[in-house]
Amino acid sequence: MQLWLIPMIYVGAAVLAGLTLPRLEQAYLTAYTLSVSVSSAQAYLSAAASGMMSLTGIVFAMAFVMVQFSAIAYSPRLVLWFARDPITFHALGVFGASFVYALFTLAWVDRGGSGSVPLVSSLFVAIMILYSLLLFSRLMQRLSDLQISNVLHAIGDQGRAIIRELFPPISASAPAGDDAGGSALDDQALGPAIQVLRYTGAPRTIATINTVTLVHLAKRANATIVMLSAVGDTLVHDTPILRVHGAGPPLGDNELLKTIEVRRERTFEQDPKYPIRLLVDIAIKALSPAINDPTTAVQTIDQIEDLLQRLGGSRLATGDIRDADGVLRLVMPMPSWEDYLTLSFDEIRIYGVMSVQVLRRMRSALVSLMASPLPQARIEMIRTYLTHLDAAIAASPLDLHDQTMASQEDRQGIGMSRRH
Repeated sequence: MQLWLIPMIYVGAAVLAGLTLPRLEQAYLTAYTLSVSVSSAQAYLSAAASGMMSLTGIVFAMAFVMVQFSAIAYSPRLVLWFARDPITFHALGVFGASFVYALFTLAWVDRGGSGSVPLVSSLFVAIMILYSLLLFSRLMQRLSDLQISNVLHAIGDQGRAIIRELFPPISASAPAGDDAGGSALDDQALGPAIQVLRYTGAPRTIATINTVTLVHLAKRANATIVMLSAVGDTLVHDTPILRVHGAGPPLGDNELLKTIEVRRERTFEQDPKYPIRLLVDIAIKALSPAINDPTTAVQTIDQIEDLLQRLGGSRLATGDIRDADGVLRLVMPMPSWEDYLTLSFDEIRIYGVMSVQVLRRMRSALVSLMASPLPQARIEMIRTYLTHLDAAIAASPLDLHDQTMASQEDRQGIGMSRRH
């Protein structure tokens, strides 16, 4: 559901309740009234309505602060994540509904000069005020989510959830020496290409791919579909999206397009690279001369190391998808172990080459990964990258003493050297 619909639903329900509940109350509950004066009831309901508008303004201000702070301090790609917090939209909806229902109740106070105050509606307004205060307290608590440790843990949790969903553990799968992304099959083994689907429209990013439906379509046409664009890729006009191999008639373009969801920005769904991308963005922004906060970069490496540990113990080449009969129906490009290493450390290494703290933490992460029970091919890639890091330290402008310090692994960055 679109998030903007949440406050609309609340307000619509309040309008419906305001049109029906006071009438039902007047028809069947005339004996139940609130024993306060008309002027007191009007003052109470007027204060409730005006107070809800003030709270709504505060919520908008808080949302603006959260969005601006996340864009400036962390990464512009986190803006929508904070801006689309469902709690904010529920709060706006409850505040708006309380305002609307208080106005409707106010119209039924002293209705027709009766001098009575509806009991149920007045109590309902009080309940909505209390609920609004609880939501406001929850929003204030959300401000703590802007702390760097909470932001990093939230991104890491997203990455861990995606890894659990997409990649089976090596021990529970077929052999794990499949570090190449996508499929090892060539085009000749797949048969002749009978169809190429191209993208038309404004630039958009692939958010999700419905693999189940694609396999079903390929099986129906006795064909194999090869994805030419991966989740997270930006499609521009005339970009090839997929290619169909087989001997049958081409599949319908509209059917194929419905299996691919595109959005204006990357999302966490089906994209294990995106959490690492956000963590690296935060790290290199912290390493910029304008901010100069290497400790934040060290904290991001903590999360990156954990994600790499989980990826290293998983079967990454899951791009070959077969039907129930074991026939290859879908081939998708998938990142390799080397791709993940490059994404995780290259930019941090380049921008953090003058930070002894960052170099020591990065070396500690690589040494820790090498000591893990990973496939030998992946350990060799880590060893190669570690050699590259040592060469970068040796070629850095740091003096000999600082180079020696930077070459010692330290999980705290600068805290306690592990190599003596």
